[in-house]
Amino acid sequence: MCWGNVDLIGRPDDEPTIPPHVQVVRSVRASGDTKTRKSRRSVALAPRAVRALKAQAARQKALWDAAGRPWDSSVLVFASESGTQMDAANVRRGFRRIAKRAGLDAGDWTPRELRHSFVSLLSDSGVPIELISRLVGHSSTAVTEEVYRHQIRPVVQDGATAMDRLFPDSAA
Repeated sequence: MCWGNVDLIGRPDDEPTIPPHVQVVRSVRASGDTKTRKSRRSVALAPRAVRALKAQAARQKALWDAAGRPWDSSVLVFASESGTQMDAANVRRGFRRIAKRAGLDAGDWTPRELRHSFVSLLSDSGVPIELISRLVGHSSTAVTEEVYRHQIRPVVQDGATAMDRLFPDSAA
């Protein structure tokens, strides 16, 4: 992803407002295109992501300035040390290094598994599956539900909670 696809300011004065966001327009697929047209989307950035990306841009710009290279929007947001696109092995190594610094035993984890965690955490916190599916770029909810969403809580409580609400215990 290039910096040209990242908007760290948004348009807060527009009606409706447009938050800081990233445009998902490319893929790691051989063609470079997203899997489906629905996969192309703009996704709003949380304030912590905006702060992290601003820090990343400042670090990169300082490196480019020190090297005497002009900065432009085609610069990759996350690049190898030489400024080129990172390969899968570089991404996995970096991911495991960050996980280790965070005190996590990443073992054989891959960054792809974060997509499953994202879907599962959103689902567990009550975000509708249709919205989650749109966020991850799925053309329908089926793949989101069947492949990416995993049960986090060991006991499904929804039925018991609903029944207690419908039929309150008069002895309580």
